[in-house]
Amino acid sequence: MTETRLTVDPIGCRAHGLCAEVLPELIDLDEWGYPIVDRQPLPAHLTAEARQAAAACPTLALKLTRTPVP
Repeated sequence: MTETRLTVDPIGCRAHGLCAEVLPELIDLDEWGYPIVDRQPLPAHLTAEARQAAAACPTLALKLTRTPVP
């Protein structure tokens, strides 16, 4: 069994904000436009939107990572 999480590469991110437009349920923007992502496991019903948000990132700084659950 695995769980999926959203992660942001803080060095790669350029604060375009497209991720928050695609996935406002899980991504907020700080005062400079950088994403704030909850580090909790991604709810299954938002997986498709999370993939779209990662694909929409011009710098590919938003990623979905899968980790095994013990």
